[in-house]
Amino acid sequence: MAEVQLNFGAGLIKALHKNTSAEDIVRLIKANGYDARVQGEPLEEASRPAGKLRTKTLLAVVSGLLLGAGLVSEWAWADRGLQVYLFAAAMATGGYYVYKTAIDSLRSLILDMNVLMSISSVGAVFLGQWSEGATVVFLFSVGNLLQAYTIDKTRSSIKAMMQLAPKEARVIAGDGGESMIPAEKVSVGDTILVKPGESIPVDGTVIKGLSWVNQASITGESKPVEKTEGEEVFAGSLNNEGSLYIRCTHLATDSTLAKMIQLVEEAQAKKAPSQQFVDVFARYYTPAVIIGSVLVVAVPVVLLGLPFADWFYKALVLLVISCPCALVISTPVSIVSAIGNAARNGVLIKGGVYLEALGKVKNIAFDKTGTVTTGMMTVTDIYPVDNIDSDRLLQAAGAVERFSEHPLARSVMAEVSKRNISLPESDSFRSFPGKGAVCKVEGKEIYVGNKRLVAELGIPLGEIAQVEAELEKSGKTIVYMTTSRKLLGILGIEDVPRNSAGEAVKQLQQLGIEKVVILSGDNEATAANIAGRLGIKEYRSNLLPDDKVREVEALTRQGETVMVGDGVNDAPALAVANVGIAMGAAGTDTALDTADVALMNDELMHIPAVIRLGRKARAIIGQNVVIAVGLKLIFLVLTFVGISNLWMAVFADTGASILVTLNGMRLARYKF
Repeated sequence: MAEVQLNFGAGLIKALHKNTSAEDIVRLIKANGYDARVQGEPLEEASRPAGKLRTKTLLAVVSGLLLGAGLVSEWAWADRGLQVYLFAAAMATGGYYVYKTAIDSLRSLILDMNVLMSISSVGAVFLGQWSEGATVVFLFSVGNLLQAYTIDKTRSSIKAMMQLAPKEARVIAGDGGESMIPAEKVSVGDTILVKPGESIPVDGTVIKGLSWVNQASITGESKPVEKTEGEEVFAGSLNNEGSLYIRCTHLATDSTLAKMIQLVEEAQAKKAPSQQFVDVFARYYTPAVIIGSVLVVAVPVVLLGLPFADWFYKALVLLVISCPCALVISTPVSIVSAIGNAARNGVLIKGGVYLEALGKVKNIAFDKTGTVTTGMMTVTDIYPVDNIDSDRLLQAAGAVERFSEHPLARSVMAEVSKRNISLPESDSFRSFPGKGAVCKVEGKEIYVGNKRLVAELGIPLGEIAQVEAELEKSGKTIVYMTTSRKLLGILGIEDVPRNSAGEAVKQLQQLGIEKVVILSGDNEATAANIAGRLGIKEYRSNLLPDDKVREVEALTRQGETVMVGDGVNDAPALAVANVGIAMGAAGTDTALDTADVALMNDELMHIPAVIRLGRKARAIIGQNVVIAVGLKLIFLVLTFVGISNLWMAVFADTGASILVTLNGMRLARYKF
């Protein structure tokens, strides 16, 4: 195999293999004591997680009963042979999976907790401590059982997401007939019907009908959203009221929900810095513990002549206490819980490294248009020159802007549509990033852009300069229309802050963020106007995409920096920030691909929420490390002063593992 990736959170292994079949890989995994299947294939009933947990539970219960019977027999001074039989049976039932996994691990030259526990229990029997050996195995089997249940809970976010989209879709044929087919067989362009109370099976566009759709599972929005003709809908969202006819735009395997599931799975596989450190530490720590245990026996017995049985027992206790299980799982269980929680609230965090970075953020830079503002700009002022009327000016602007996706272009087209202005033939569109665009309209080149483009063309503003100054003073964005030689006119366009922008900025400031900055390509007056309305003290105006990159780079040199943008025009700036957050990523492939964190809707309040989540995650990871290491140190001291014993060591180790797992799972219930 060329490459193997283990995803703890999703319970997945991705293997890049050339000369090895998938079946051989599955057999290899099973030979090492684990259940496995090729993704998408049915799992045998005996190997299903629920079935295996039931078997482990039954064995643990039987082991406990046998152990209890053995202890009662021991206290009643019953026959020694009966006691040994009961304790041996308790070890066999409770330790079935432990010993089996230990043997498989040794075959692979891996020294894991099962190996250490097996050595300890067998060592106790060697010393004649049958009751302690049975107690060790029983407590360890119960601990493993509880861990299996709790870790399974941490994977519930992906399982829940996978169950959101229905398995079948109601497809409308050309003759109007309906047929139910598997959702994965719906093709792009097919028309499907979704009735009230049904989930939407694929991404698509509404072509007929009106309804309210609950898309909280995708975007995190708490209220249903009205959907009518031309509106986009997502697989996994719930149709509440009316029937909707939807034209499929993405295959089921390529839907927004499918991409979310894939991104969450990949995110849980990406290790945070603290997790990488713990993994490296554990790799060298476990062999060191075994060597240390050997020395605990050898030095006192060989060099000092002390009793073998006493120090061999202490070495067995040391083996159990020093196992790094709790430390190893302390970070991943926290990361998985936090990422799963964020995904349920419409926030995709692409890995633990970004979650930890969010917990340390000092600076936040916001793009202006479409990020802190609605992006739904409105043309408020039209000033034509050279005897051109308003409609002719809008007609020229529309002929160019029809090819652009910029928010300013959309506002121009909205005004053109509002006035029912027909557009002339236009072609040869070219874009100038950060400046504007040009297009041939009825054979003439028409430029539409900002003041920077006009300056490069050398076009004099003439009489319009005074109007320009008044528009800039009022904080409006100005769009200039020119030929290659003269000005045709200008448009004044106004954008307004998002409803939640002011409160989001206020919360960020309360969180102690050192710098909140607006980065804008607009003129200074416009940027200052929006910044002032939001209570933001710092802003940068007249920025090209490269300028935004330099500004973000400067902020990153001062501390951990988050850049918030739309994921398309701001992709370079998002890439250089410590964490790039893309707004409104639902249905936007570019935003999902380029950002480190993707907000599936445009809710700015999720930004302070996800920063708090990052801080909470770092705090809980720290607590888990203290719990894992602290308990071991306490019992290590107790061992050498003769107070601790084997079953107490197992209780401490298993207890620590369960404590850090439960503590990490608190992040799954963290309120956004």
